[in-house]
Amino acid sequence: MNTQSLTQALSSQTQWPLYSAALTQTVEHQAQAALATYTLMARAGLATAQLAMAIAPHAQTIWIACGPGNNGGDGLEAAVHLQAWGKHPVVTWLGQEGHIPQDAQQAWLRAKTAGVAFQKQAPAQFDLVIDALLGIGADRPPEGLMAQWLDVIANTNIPVLCVDVPTGLSADTGEWMTSTRPSHHNRHTLSLLTLKPGLFTADGRDAAGQVWFNDLAVEHAHPPTAWLQYSHIAPHAKALNSHKGSFGDVIVIGGAPGMTGAAVLASLGALHGGAGRVFAGMLDEAAAHAIAATHPALMVRPPMSLPLDEATVVCGCGGGDAVRALLPHVLSSSKNLVLDADALNAIALDTSLQTLLTNRRARGKPTVLTPHPLEAARLLQSTSKQVQHNRLQAAQELTEKFQTHVVLKGSGSVIASPKHTSVINASGNPLLATAGTGDVLAGLIGAYIGGPTDTFEAICQAVYSHGHVADVWPAKAPAFDAAWLAASVR
Repeated sequence: MNTQSLTQALSSQTQWPLYSAALTQTVEHQAQAALATYTLMARAGLATAQLAMAIAPHAQTIWIACGPGNNGGDGLEAAVHLQAWGKHPVVTWLGQEGHIPQDAQQAWLRAKTAGVAFQKQAPAQFDLVIDALLGIGADRPPEGLMAQWLDVIANTNIPVLCVDVPTGLSADTGEWMTSTRPSHHNRHTLSLLTLKPGLFTADGRDAAGQVWFNDLAVEHAHPPTAWLQYSHIAPHAKALNSHKGSFGDVIVIGGAPGMTGAAVLASLGALHGGAGRVFAGMLDEAAAHAIAATHPALMVRPPMSLPLDEATVVCGCGGGDAVRALLPHVLSSSKNLVLDADALNAIALDTSLQTLLTNRRARGKPTVLTPHPLEAARLLQSTSKQVQHNRLQAAQELTEKFQTHVVLKGSGSVIASPKHTSVINASGNPLLATAGTGDVLAGLIGAYIGGPTDTFEAICQAVYSHGHVADVWPAKAPAFDAAWLAASVR
């Protein structure tokens, strides 16, 4: 077993394995059985102290808020090192001697022996705060004194370092369980032993801030709960001896009266995403000529005249109620199919359309659903709150129900598939929270899945590329909107 423990930022590989709280506890118990007592806590405390000094090297007074369990023990062990390095750690501790786990008891004795200062309330002034209150086992909102300390931590402008997971965040789902949300972005989380899914989806990205990882020099072979897609995957190089027919056709069906912009944005997303030809099947026939004149690279046609069985079809963007009548033909005939927006809403209300959808897999025809949480709730006959409560589970339920690939959009979009471990996408930011960006994503996915790459991998690449544009958008560039996004996605 490797005995070197290294804290690292998540930047050195394309995908990172994520493990649920239950799997993490299994790994922890196996490691504890193989190592000497206190080894894991010693490593965790040292890693925490080292990262604290990397985050705030000039900090003198460091408030360490410690809970009554092993997460608090990690904080106590960190305090021992900080004290030895000439810093002034101040510990507020919720544990009681004789009523805490064995390792946490040893950490408390070490801190007392080292002369670490203990007090009942947060110090009036501090240069860094370490949140070591609750770990992965938390399943309810903090109460009492712990909740009071969390309010102080959430509202401070001082750097915050969370040990393993931010207290109040579900390690599995990313659900924020406290009423007070962090008010600033100077936050860091050191995930120990494994990376947890909840750090990267739903409220997790805001609560965790910059995530760091230290495996505590523990190796294991457990399959992950999900994968985190963290780096850009370069698209396949195109051969010089190629032409527009080499890269597949995308047909976009949508754009009902008053909503033509959605279909145009999806079409442009497909075009700039690398499709050889893009056909815009506009439901608003009156607007078709104007769109063809404004966007000459798009081939504007009546929807029913297009050869769906020879192309990747993106259906639903701005489709309104009008798209419902076309869905039986679209579901039955399309070679590859991306369903978005109004197509999803129509399917949620019609069991016959749902049957046509599930039958596509048996016929070997790939399908991708791209719902936002409310659309996902309609498809699952639940609520958006229930979907957001456990995004990984909701995406998996959708893929099992309809036997399709699923992209559950949102902060930390979840990509699920019947035969793959789910992926959480790490790219993207609030620039994407504007009208039309979802239409661009649907078109981009259409372009990517028409290429040579495995369909699931192509979807993951498309979702990452879509978010990556927002992440690298220059401060002095034109104001970000869906049109600029569509032109920049490749």
